[in-house]
Amino acid sequence: MRVRKLTFAGLAVAAGLSLTACQNGDGGTAQGDPSSASTAASSGGGSASGGSDQGGGQGTVAGTGSNENGEVGKCRTDELEFRAIDHTVDGDPDGTVAVELTNGGGRDCAISGYAGVDLKTSAGSLSAERSGEEVTPGILKDGESVAFGINYPINDSGGSGVRVTGLVVTPPDETKSVTLDWPGAATLPVTDGSGSPVKVGPMGSAGQGG
Repeated sequence: MRVRKLTFAGLAVAAGLSLTACQNGDGGTAQGDPSSASTAASSGGGSASGGSDQGGGQGTVAGTGSNENGEVGKCRTDELEFRAIDHTVDGDPDGTVAVELTNGGGRDCAISGYAGVDLKTSAGSLSAERSGEEVTPGILKDGESVAFGINYPINDSGGSGVRVTGLVVTPPDETKSVTLDWPGAATLPVTDGSGSPVKVGPMGSAGQGG
């Protein structure tokens, strides 16, 4: 499986970097286009992640700073706006959802690595596996965005499958999560563990074109 490189219209990409993004908000789930995308902003609420592994190599990155030492602090969940979009391509064997994070914190911040991703399903919480793609540190400027992809198996078994009821995202090196509506296929195939897993790519693995 692989995480598909996706293109977002109007996505601002910082020059020389493969990353960009962050959130603000209200802790609840807010829906955008109900047919293809979901959005959420966190402020004090936010759901706790069901245990997916998060982070992945992000430390403090020097650059246009947010503190007295001239270092950029990491992007916080409360500073980021989240949007989940269905980006499955017809004929592709896997489904693809892209999650876009926009920096609304009023400062540049550092973000890299893998977000924690859990799917809420009728059979319980399902944690996504990392795709293994290389992690690249980067700075997300105020107002700019970064995206990552989630690949999942298509339910073509003819059965009812496992119903997906929500998407929980925890930014890298954070413990606070947000819950989004799931914009992808309504169900996953029932598996005995030998089937294709749900996989998540690192920050910047979607939205950079290609």
